[in-house]
Amino acid sequence: MISRHHTQRALAATSLGLALAAGGMATASTAQAYDTGYTKISCSAVKVRKSPSTTATTVGVAYRNDKIAYDQWVYRSATKTWWTRGTVTRKSDGKKLRGYVIYQCANPYGTNGAPTPSIPR
Repeated sequence: MISRHHTQRALAATSLGLALAAGGMATASTAQAYDTGYTKISCSAVKVRKSPSTTATTVGVAYRNDKIAYDQWVYRSATKTWWTRGTVTRKSDGKKLRGYVIYQCANPYGTNGAPTPSIPR
């Protein structure tokens, strides 16, 4: 026969295990978030697109010195082109544009002459 003391200990251990598991899940989802960096648009004007393609729908146009909070880079092997994904804040009207910009116009080095990342294999 199981005593009340054993039942309470088992319940406490189960509760602690669930709390640790839930804490681990919360940590895992936080760790999967992208890091965000900030830079400025270096081209005179560049289209912000919905997806990383020159044929994708244009969300808007970003201009030189507009700020971009970037969080991902994408390489399109079909066109051999790098893209930066992020949110552009235009200086002229404060509008925020979320989408993809050609890497050469929005790179973390802040100038148009930055080296592109190596091509993934």
